[in-house]
Amino acid sequence: MNFLRGVMGGQPTGPQPTGAETIQKLCDRVASSTLLEDRRDAVRALKSLSKKYRMEVGTMAMDHLVRILQTDRSDTEILGYALDTLYNIVCNDEEEEPEENQQKQDDDLGALFTDKFVQETENVTLLLTLLEEFDFHVRWPGVKLLTALLKNQCAQVQGIILVSPMGVSRLMDLLADSREVIRNDGLLLLQQLTKGNAAIQKIVAFENAFERLLDIITEEGSSDGGIVVEDCLLLLLNLLKNNSSNQNFFKEGSYIQKMKPWFEVGDDNSGWSAQKVTNLHLMLQLVRVMVSPVNSPGATASCQKAMFQCGLLQQLCTILMATGVPADILTETINTVSEVIRGSEVNQDYFASVNAPSNPPRPAIVVLLMSMVNERQPFVLRCAVLYCFQCFLYKNHKGQGEIVATLLPSTIDANSISAGQLLCGGLFSADSLSNWCAAVALAHALQDNLTQKEQLLRVQLATSLGKPPVSLLQQCTNILSQGSRVQTKVGLLMLLCTWISNCPIAVMHFLHNQDNVPFLTGQISENLGEDERLVQGLCALLLGICIYYNDNSLENYTKEKLKQLIEKRIGKENFVEKLGFITKHELYSRAAQKPQPAFSTPEHMLFDHEFTKLVKELEGMITKAVLKSSEEEKKEEEVKKTLEQHDSIVTQYKELIREQDSQIKELKEQVTLLTSQNEKMQSTVSQQLSQIQQHKDQYNILKLKLGKDNQQTGNQAEAAHVNGLQPEELNQLREQLEELQRQNQLLQTQLAEKDSLITSMKAEGVPSAEGSTSEVTELQREVELLKAELQSQTAEITQLQRERQELLKGSETRAAVPGENSLYTEKIAELESRLSAQTAETQKFKGEVKTLLESRESMEKDLASATSTAAIMQAEKNKLQQEVQESKKEQDDLLMLLADQDQKILSLKQRLKDLGETIEDEDDLDSKDQFDDDDEEEEEEECDE
Repeated sequence: MNFLRGVMGGQPTGPQPTGAETIQKLCDRVASSTLLEDRRDAVRALKSLSKKYRMEVGTMAMDHLVRILQTDRSDTEILGYALDTLYNIVCNDEEEEPEENQQKQDDDLGALFTDKFVQETENVTLLLTLLEEFDFHVRWPGVKLLTALLKNQCAQVQGIILVSPMGVSRLMDLLADSREVIRNDGLLLLQQLTKGNAAIQKIVAFENAFERLLDIITEEGSSDGGIVVEDCLLLLLNLLKNNSSNQNFFKEGSYIQKMKPWFEVGDDNSGWSAQKVTNLHLMLQLVRVMVSPVNSPGATASCQKAMFQCGLLQQLCTILMATGVPADILTETINTVSEVIRGSEVNQDYFASVNAPSNPPRPAIVVLLMSMVNERQPFVLRCAVLYCFQCFLYKNHKGQGEIVATLLPSTIDANSISAGQLLCGGLFSADSLSNWCAAVALAHALQDNLTQKEQLLRVQLATSLGKPPVSLLQQCTNILSQGSRVQTKVGLLMLLCTWISNCPIAVMHFLHNQDNVPFLTGQISENLGEDERLVQGLCALLLGICIYYNDNSLENYTKEKLKQLIEKRIGKENFVEKLGFITKHELYSRAAQKPQPAFSTPEHMLFDHEFTKLVKELEGMITKAVLKSSEEEKKEEEVKKTLEQHDSIVTQYKELIREQDSQIKELKEQVTLLTSQNEKMQSTVSQQLSQIQQHKDQYNILKLKLGKDNQQTGNQAEAAHVNGLQPEELNQLREQLEELQRQNQLLQTQLAEKDSLITSMKAEGVPSAEGSTSEVTELQREVELLKAELQSQTAEITQLQRERQELLKGSETRAAVPGENSLYTEKIAELESRLSAQTAETQKFKGEVKTLLESRESMEKDLASATSTAAIMQAEKNKLQQEVQESKKEQDDLLMLLADQDQKILSLKQRLKDLGETIEDEDDLDSKDQFDDDDEEEEEEECDE
């Protein structure tokens, strides 16, 4: 502790150690002390020396401080001292204003120690881990240290954080910290982190950054807020600028709608603070980022639509027409409105309807043009108004027509100031900047619009009293010939080139004036200064347009004569060289980069962005047209005519084919319609025919019923009355008889089927299926009996029917005899009983038939098995028969051999006899053998006894 007192302050007792020696001792104490308190005191001392002895502390103590961060994680105080010391080492103090050499040396030290720290990627990862510590003394210096590292080595630290797990998420948590100082420094950290790294920008955006930042802006008071709002807006610009993915996410998340309250400006606009101006300026830039012309057309159009629907464009137009708005805010608002309406028809129409709060009300476009042609207005404001007018006319043929219409004689209103009057006034004023701006604005009213180019030829100007009016086209060439300033000449030449390009009528009007071509050739052929070379190039471009778009309607100025004039007066090579000077100009390249006019001084305001596109398109074509010979042109014209004829023929055939296609299509539609109608009519006819047939059948049935009813009504009524029976009972008897007849027929058909089945079974039977055949025979016998019974039943039913008919006839013939009623009643009762008995017996027969059918099915199964067994036996029998045949054949062969052998033996015996040999006969030998066999059998019998 005495050592530390000597270091930190106290009475000197001897020669004082140098700063490097002191720092070395402190580093040794940090490395070797076992007590946490000693290490903490040593780190505190290093912190106090780190600003004065930055080089020494960074060189000797950095490794020890990193080790403290790794090992002493439990003590937040020593962690805070170590982080503060590292921050002092790597941070370049911006608060003080040292000399230039000292500042450069400090920057070098910061970069040196930052390289040393981030050389080990684990150090940055360790720092990200420490940011999770909630303690203020750890988190705040950690945020400041990481911010300083990003400032010194942005790309390297971004790469480490990007690959670190949850690295960006840990930094996003800083925005949710309740301590404002940490949250505000977290904003600064995220600003450095998101610079120029699209991947980190996307991660931060998807970590809900937009929602948090917009909430912070609202909490801090929007445009009236302080530096925190500015930091949030700068971070939003980092996330959205040149990042289409984040822009789409911002639009899809409906965050554009949340920007509208930022631009709610009250009536009292006096006393704007510098911070409010800065905040509103950044807010306007944020809107422009979403609708920038460099974005994809689809994304820009969708953002423009959203801004109109949510009322943001209306709010911006309110600021545009408000009073008391600072000049730089007004200028930026005009630029913002320009890009919100650029190329959007709906937004352009709305802007055309906006009126300034004046008496009488004037259109906003007129008010803005008044500022543009007023030389007392600031230069940047006049440039902004020109850009706004250009964006209003961009791809807006309707707006172009409205602007040109204010110049036409039939629509001029002497009591009001119109846009056309302001443009003409600026075009011919004494201020060269007004001339240039008015010429460019009028050129945009003619851009890609042939109709308005022809309409503008009608404009006549009264130059002075007593002189006839001249056309606007001629007045522009008159001003050119009067020796105006370069800026005025360039503006008028750009207007004339835009006007007559792709418009042969305008070319004819221009060439009709005999002074124009000599003036252009004279300007091109002269040897002028450096400033006038651009004018010469534009004159060459104008003359080249007169050649390229010439329809040869003027005999004195045909294409061929103009080219001959160039060759004689200027020279083709000299002409092409002067023409090529336009694209080589430095201001041409600058203007071609983006649509917005961006000029540092009024003198640099020479080229328009849209005109650079026209030059790029026409330069090559004009060069070819001038350099071509007459023969080549004739050939090209012939080829062109041939192609045109061919195209016309093809066009005629195409039209013919289109007509035929349309006719075929119509005929197909008619055929389809007629087919559908035919089908409907056929279906209707078939339905009607079926209905007619049904009505006929019903009519025939009714007719038959009526005839029978008329014939039998009287008899049946009398019989029923005589017999004492009701008609319902007779109907029941009739139905029962019919049912019995049907059952009888059914039984007969079933018996016939069984007979045929039995016959087929008999025909297909095999000898091995004897049991099944006997069962089938028994079944047939039973069926025969059943047949006999059914026949008897049928006979009885027939007898019953005959008796019933006799009864009915008797009832008709004897209706007058009252005594016989009881007899007929008894007979009918007897018939009914017999019918019921027959019905019961029929039911019994049905059961027997069912039983027989079941037994038949089982017998069929047995017969099938017996048939299969018989088939197997038959196959075996065939096999055995084949074997017997083969054995018989072998025996026959053996017999033949034996016969041959016997013949040979006989022939041999005969020869032996002839030779005198005695030979025993085979019969004797056989008899002898037989006697021997008999003796042996007798001996065996005796032995058995």
